[in-house]
Amino acid sequence: MSCLFVIIVFVIAISMGRIILPSIFRVAFRMRLFDSIESRKIHSGIIPRIGGVSFLPTQFCLLMLSMFLMYKFGYLNRYPELSSLLPQFLLLMCGLILLFIVGGIDDLIGINYRWKFIAQIIAASFFPLSGLWINDFYGLLRITVLPAPIGMPLTVLLVVFIINAVNFIDGIDGLCSGIIALGCLILGSLFFYNGAWLHAVFAFITAGVLLPFFYYNVFGISKGKRRIFMGDTGSLTLGLSVAFLAVSYAMRNPDIKPFAKGAIVVAFATLIIPMFDAIRVIWIRYRMRNPLFLPDRNHIHHRLLRIGISHHATMILILLMAVFISCFNMIMVEYIGNNSVLLLDVVIWIGFNICFDQIENTQVKRKVSEQT
Repeated sequence: MSCLFVIIVFVIAISMGRIILPSIFRVAFRMRLFDSIESRKIHSGIIPRIGGVSFLPTQFCLLMLSMFLMYKFGYLNRYPELSSLLPQFLLLMCGLILLFIVGGIDDLIGINYRWKFIAQIIAASFFPLSGLWINDFYGLLRITVLPAPIGMPLTVLLVVFIINAVNFIDGIDGLCSGIIALGCLILGSLFFYNGAWLHAVFAFITAGVLLPFFYYNVFGISKGKRRIFMGDTGSLTLGLSVAFLAVSYAMRNPDIKPFAKGAIVVAFATLIIPMFDAIRVIWIRYRMRNPLFLPDRNHIHHRLLRIGISHHATMILILLMAVFISCFNMIMVEYIGNNSVLLLDVVIWIGFNICFDQIENTQVKRKVSEQT
């Protein structure tokens, strides 16, 4: 029955996204809510930027409905640990609503990044306030138990970083929604396997609402092939959603799942590419004395586009990289320690970037030789 319930919720989320998105598309065209065309942007036509408006209403309605049904049919009595997790989900919804409002304002009229940053800190602070924070490093960097004065602020900083990393990776069609959908499906399956029903339901709701958007974002709506973007409304709420799932899996809490020695590296495996890419881009901006949050074209998808790979091929390649790293971490953590797995993740990431550097340098030399 639990499996059937999760599947039904997943299908309903897909259906709601399929119904809501075309309506949002029509509203965006009537109100001319299009994404700006700039030199750093890849698209050239007018494309609506408010597709992310469909995410939170579906997440909220289906999660609340799931909680009601669990209460109505006695799940909270059979699984008393679910009651202790309700504050986490309630404050999660508060954080999502806050970022939904801020992202919506930014998509409609623009907002100073400082206000967005403050809203992200407030939303992230709801995690430790509800009792959700990283309390164990599982031996990573030779650290085990984290006391609350360290674990709580560390969790807030990590969540804010994840939100911005997700926002950074939203640069080409299907990339952000694809990575978050993969992360939700993987984490949702892990939660389901461990009997964490509420987390599994939320993960599959989020993945379900993203699938129709992924299709519309990549392939377009109707015969006109008109596409739609998620905007900050979508990327901010998705960042908080996947951060909630990752921190929940990483936290050592028997009410969520049994102890797993590799939880810390498995929880963030699907986010390694956006997180590592954000670190690399911020470092480049710091070295070049550019504002750290000024958009540029140094992200991994921009590099792949520069070496001649098409938009769709770039998106597919990065998604395959994310799947590979996730599977690699889940398998290797059973045989080697967390530190070794993290080190190998760094080596793999550096290897990818070295390959990209060599290809770019080769192309530059070829162009120079052709001109001479």
